[in-house]
Amino acid sequence: MSSSIRLTVPADSLFGPTNLPYGVYSAPGRAPRVAVRYGDHVIDLAVLLGDDVFARPSLNAFMAQGHARWVEVRAEITERLRRPVPAEAVHDLDAVTLHLPIEVADYVDFYASEHHASNLGRLFRPDNPDPLTPNWKHLPVGYHGRAASVVVSGTDIIRPAGQRKGPHDAAPVFGPSTRLDIEAELGFVLGTGNAMGESIRAEDAERHIFGAVLFNDWSARDIQAWEYVPLGPNLGKSFASTISPWVVPLLALHAARVPTPVQVPAVLPYLRMEQPWGLDVDLTVAWNGQVVSRPPYAAMYWSPAQMLAHQTVGGAPSRTGDLFASGTVSGPGKEQRGAFIELTWGGTDPVTVNGRQRTFLEDGDEIVLTATAPGADGTRIGFGEARGRIIGCERREA
Repeated sequence: MSSSIRLTVPADSLFGPTNLPYGVYSAPGRAPRVAVRYGDHVIDLAVLLGDDVFARPSLNAFMAQGHARWVEVRAEITERLRRPVPAEAVHDLDAVTLHLPIEVADYVDFYASEHHASNLGRLFRPDNPDPLTPNWKHLPVGYHGRAASVVVSGTDIIRPAGQRKGPHDAAPVFGPSTRLDIEAELGFVLGTGNAMGESIRAEDAERHIFGAVLFNDWSARDIQAWEYVPLGPNLGKSFASTISPWVVPLLALHAARVPTPVQVPAVLPYLRMEQPWGLDVDLTVAWNGQVVSRPPYAAMYWSPAQMLAHQTVGGAPSRTGDLFASGTVSGPGKEQRGAFIELTWGGTDPVTVNGRQRTFLEDGDEIVLTATAPGADGTRIGFGEARGRIIGCERREA
């Protein structure tokens, strides 16, 4: 007869009963399986709920069951955790390995922060009286990224190499990026999609969006600057993007919903919502252990629902496991800028990190993104972390 244990978590835990994020773990000698985090416990859901859909190495099969099932399972987990649970379902967080929680089907990155877009406009187009491009307030601008390079927190990031051409170079040169940057973002995981030729209405988006993760869109600014005119980013962005291992359910983020900034001019009908909603998520960027920025997601201009509606309005299909990210999260203050190109104003205004003046990333640097948001019943909930360390190109050949 298997034993049971009663689990408790501190009242101020970021991973209490109002959060319950999903992830994929493996114990020594065992294959990866779906779990939920409860405090510092990792709870095996196949054991807890007796459902083999969780005895798999990704969340995709569960997410594909749809919104009604997500609601039902969340209620089941909450109820089961009020009682003793099977001891075999419980693992200590520090005794397991966390994996990429989803099979990423496709990936799009948006550009939804007016503060970030305006800062980059001032940097790149200083003579233009309007730092925003003419289309920016009419549609959520984005680019199509590379799903295969999305990695889980803790994965080392190899410095990318590519073509670049500086202002004083007579011709392009090839080599490692010298202006390697981060972008602190939120990523949204699609649970169910739409068929080709159909679309997802903005008002219906929350029935399709399963949850949110932290997202670091590593960016080689020198490679990007040379390649992206007139098309969008390619090699400057395709080498790696880091996500947190825990997917915070959208169902856990109702208390974090806030109105987006007022959208003027009025958006076209397919983007129109009775109240476009953003999320009151406070991000933190730590550079080699020192906090250098605190970007506020609440300042984002475009709603996640509007991003999804725009992505599908032309009839492009979407699938379980699709991932779309917000673009860099930035606020009005310097200390709220979510990319180092903004924070250091293109490298002309260094920040002090552990006593050194810094602009872009060096080999050995480690970046950790964390975030919290309001949860139900006055709690706060956490997203875990998205951690990555830069290693040199020579390691690719070692």
